[in-house]
Formats: sequence, structure tokens, C-alpha cells
Amino acid sequence: MNVESEAPEPRWAVPPEGGWTADDLDTLPNLPPHTELIDASLVFQCPQTLFHSQAISFFSGWLRSLVRPDLEVLARFTIDIDRYNRPEPDVIVVDGEVIQDLNQTRLPAESMQLAIEVVSDESLTRDRETKPVKYARAKIPHYWRVENHDDRAVVHVFELEPSTGAYTSTGIFHDRMKVSVPFPVDLDLTAITAHHRAADPAPE
Repeated sequence: MNVESEAPEPRWAVPPEGGWTADDLDTLPNLPPHTELIDASLVFQCPQTLFHSQAISFFSGWLRSLVRPDLEVLARFTIDIDRYNRPEPDVIVVDGEVIQDLNQTRLPAESMQLAIEVVSDESLTRDRETKPVKYARAKIPHYWRVENHDDRAVVHVFELEPSTGAYTSTGIFHDRMKVSVPFPVDLDLTAITAHHRAADPAPE
């Protein structure tokens, strides 16, 4: 009787001594899409919620129309912080001069002006605690955290404080977001979930 052999474990299932490096993300075969490297460990993405998808589309679309010509807006693209940290923010605004090759798979963190993370249940601790510390250490001057509160987007805005090297909160925005840095922005946040709320049945 023929017994089917079990499929071998993928190479990334067992980390090497010392963990994975930023370069490994480009060479490991069959990695799941949007794999990040945090503290030498691979972090895999859970299925995306509709809120997550709509928020990314909203911010990446609007920011492309608002940023200066010398800046570029990218969604879900990895950045190099150091040898053992290569996260993938949901939206980034970077200096356009670092985009030189359509085959690029990452960008240097020091080229970033803004990182945006859209929080999901599985990424809550990373987006609130782990990633902001790493983005601040990389001297990314602005960080926005987008959360879903009762099917409404709330944006927490942070700016790097040069004297401490840490982020300080500069505002929490609910229905409307209006800031002047790193570029002027005036956004209707209710548009992110407007279609969902419009489809809800009216209360009796």
C-alpha cells in the first residue's frame, strides 16, 4: 500500500540560531504575503478586515493627492529599520528620491516622513507599543495610528520629540482630521465607513 509522504515543512518554519534577518525576507521561498520581520522573528498577517482595507485605501488615495511633489505614498511596503527589523506599515510617505527601481522590495526608514498603521485585533499590541518604539528609534518624524471605534475611524497622531527621541501625542481625531504637518491635511474620516453605516438598517 502506498503511503503518501507528508509535505516537508517550509524553510521559514524553523528559524536559524539568532533569528531571521532583513535580507532573509527577500530570499526565503514561499513566504506568506506581507510577512514582516520584528525582532528577528517572522510576523504573518491575519486575513484583512473590511475596515482595515478601506482605511488603507482612504489614506493612501487621499495622501497621494495632498503630498508635495517630492514625496511618494505607498501602501503595505516594507522598510529597513535595522538588521533584525523590517516592518511593513500600512501606508508610508517617503522622500521620492529613494524610489529608483521598480524591483525594489524595501526602503530605508530614514527616508520616511510618515508611517500609518491601521489597527486590527491581532496587531493591537504591535501597533500601540512595539512599532511606535521602533519607528521613533528610526527617527521617523510622524506616526498615525488608525483604530475602529464602533464602526467609526479614530486617528491618533504622534510627532517625534527631538529632545527625548520618543513620540508625543499631538491629537486624537474622530469625524474630521485637520493637521498642518508633515503637510496640510483636512480629511472627512466618516467617509472610511460611510458605505457600511449607510447599509445598516434604521433603528426601529
